Amino acid sequence: MLEIKQIDVFYGAIQALRGVSLSVAEGEVVAIIGSNGAGKSTLLRTVSGILRPRNGTVEFKGQDIVACPPHEIVKLGISQSPEGRKIFTNMSVLENLQLGAFIRKDAEVGKDLEDVLTRFPRLRERLKQNAGTLSGGEQQMLAIGRALMSRPRLLLLDEPSLGLAPNLVTEIFNIVLDLNKEGRTILIVEQNANRALEVANRAYVLETGSIVLAGTGEELLHDPKVKEAYLGG
Repeated sequence: MLEIKQIDVFYGAIQALRGVSLSVAEGEVVAIIGSNGAGKSTLLRTVSGILRPRNGTVEFKGQDIVACPPHEIVKLGISQSPEGRKIFTNMSVLENLQLGAFIRKDAEVGKDLEDVLTRFPRLRERLKQNAGTLSGGEQQMLAIGRALMSRPRLLLLDEPSLGLAPNLVTEIFNIVLDLNKEGRTILIVEQNANRALEVANRAYVLETGSIVLAGTGEELLHDPKVKEAYLGG
């Protein structure tokens, strides 16, 4: 579904990604782990069209999307729940969700809204509430729900557990598993390497802008280098 080939991404003169290649097959959960500043979020922003690589290609379902603007990439079927949630705090929960479907003209938007509210019942209870008054966990659910409202074929999740209490981290990763069981393809960036590898079919380790290891989630969970660097020994 997604094929990234040898991309180099820069912020001005600073190179953030160096010759990165990876793939995501339909129906997979693929995790990208690495320390803070490794380039994980940069990679997702590049897939979303927010950043453009200086070299290399990003193909989605066989189409090179490097030159596509972000809203066109959403139309193609890629949606992102960004790091830090980036919800519209002065708008209601309902308005945030409706904005997730802004590009859609089909008659299924109401059905998808109901599906999101069934998945996240706390959002249903707070539909008219300003999004900025939600708890951190509720805001993360809103960010994921908003991304789902575009009906993506590929869902990008950037640090979904960041800043959450352990019980909410478990809830978020259960949601990831449920979405995948329902047929969603997911590319997840996560500093909580242990939880990410537990849910991933395959995973990549990103260090200082380069892929240094790749394998199944199970293989990387038991890799001595990964254990020492990211799993606390």
